Amino acid sequence: MILFRKFRVLILMVFLVACTMHIMIDLLPKLEKRAAGPDTGNGGCQCAHIPSEEVGSWGKQRIRSAVEPGWPDKHTLRILQDFSNELEAFKRMKQFAGAADNQKTLIGDASGGKTVSVPVVSRLAALFEHPLYKTDLPTITDDDTLFNVNTDIRFYPKAAGNQEWHNEANAEDDEYPPTGDVTADSYPNWLRFHIGINRYELYSRHNSVLDALLKDLVTQRITSVAMKSGGTQLKLIMTFQNYGQALFKPMKQTREQETPPDFFYFSDFERHNAEIAAFHLDRILDFRRVPPVAGRLVNMTREIRDVTRDKKLWRTFFISPANNVCFYGECSYYCSTEHALCGRPDQIQGSLAAFLPDLALAKRKTWRNPWRRSYHKRKKAEWEVDPDYCDEVKQTPPYDRGSRLLDIMDMTIFDFLMGNMDRHHYETFEKFGNDTFIIHLDNGRGFGKHSHDELSILVPLSQCCRVRRSTHLRLQLLAKEEYQLSHLMEESLVRDRLHPVLIQPHLEAMDRRLRLVLQVLAVCVEKEGYSNVVEVDDIPWARGARDTATRRNAIHR
Repeated sequence: MILFRKFRVLILMVFLVACTMHIMIDLLPKLEKRAAGPDTGNGGCQCAHIPSEEVGSWGKQRIRSAVEPGWPDKHTLRILQDFSNELEAFKRMKQFAGAADNQKTLIGDASGGKTVSVPVVSRLAALFEHPLYKTDLPTITDDDTLFNVNTDIRFYPKAAGNQEWHNEANAEDDEYPPTGDVTADSYPNWLRFHIGINRYELYSRHNSVLDALLKDLVTQRITSVAMKSGGTQLKLIMTFQNYGQALFKPMKQTREQETPPDFFYFSDFERHNAEIAAFHLDRILDFRRVPPVAGRLVNMTREIRDVTRDKKLWRTFFISPANNVCFYGECSYYCSTEHALCGRPDQIQGSLAAFLPDLALAKRKTWRNPWRRSYHKRKKAEWEVDPDYCDEVKQTPPYDRGSRLLDIMDMTIFDFLMGNMDRHHYETFEKFGNDTFIIHLDNGRGFGKHSHDELSILVPLSQCCRVRRSTHLRLQLLAKEEYQLSHLMEESLVRDRLHPVLIQPHLEAMDRRLRLVLQVLAVCVEKEGYSNVVEVDDIPWARGARDTATRRNAIHR
């Protein structure tokens, strides 16, 4: 009896599938005709983004009729939808069954006799649990923090996002008086990020505020937009509903476009995805010197044009012949109708980098990079023609003491892995003097060529033959197969809204360049000895681990 029932169900399923396939075969010519579009030879629209409603106010849109000849009726579509749902459910069940069969390890549950699959630990999580990523900083004093919460927080206007404040035009006059009922945990995430900055890092390794801030960058409502003054290419300052701010770099090139071989480094485009990838790379290297950056898909009409008070920016908006919303703004280069930034039709990708504290509250000092390029088509910089150039740098403050020279080496390695040749200046927080880290800002010209390794970026490392021990050990760790820098970057970048951020050749290029860095250090060690190349940094220089004379001798040896 049971066998008969199963046989009857099987016959019924075969009959239903046959009927549905007959309907689909009958509709196939109509579906193909529909996909091709009326009276056209193309394959229909393949737009990457769904057009938003605002574009209707910019130009007339094509209106489709509710019923068109040759298109299936509601009953037929319902049958196809039901069959499609069944197929998707069947696929999911099959995938689930396959995944269950492919589990590598099963552990028996002693209490119930059941088997449970072993969760796969990510490479990124394993990396951050490695002892090299668990070292402690010295005790942080008030002199080591950028802000004192009890005294400095009042200078931030509208710091509490949930409270009502008066007109934004008077924002600079607002003060936030702390009370016993208000704690730092109640501050918006951008402010908590600012409070966490200290002498040694922009943010701590496992700070929960970081992920919350990255989420804010892509979800907070944009309330105002203005062009950033200075710079060669267009950048926008965006202010959010919680009064945080970020620097927006719009997409200018696709992921696959490489920098042309005849382009000079200073005439190259800045890439939004390079800014995003640089933040993730900096975090994996454990430098933590790049402000948080996240990718966001921005509505150019609703989130830029309609909220900006910058008339100069507003006037540069126009509709392209392809009926896309475009603008170009004002800047030194690439700000014209020929280099306009166009959406699809009004959606554009971009990177959003969280702002550092206002300069009025936390002054920063700008330093000229000793290995700055000439930025000239014919002239070369001194370091390019003098192989002993580093000896001169070592005798020049602030590189004659402390850890600044080692910071330059870190930045050199960071830039080489990205292929960034545009590091003309760097910044530090004035409060901490010379005993603090270098902030890795403006990384938009990285990841331009995956097929070429620019060895001139490594000249500071090969000339000075100096590196932190912690940096050297982490580089060796990231070269191992169980971690591998490209896999770590790929896993980290998956979390970004604009994934994929980098194409595979750029990821593979980082592995290749990492091996080149280790080769340069190996040559240095062979030539000068390990102790003369690798600097022990268990205790930061700024904490007075050694006297000034000892440090100077160590730098010059």
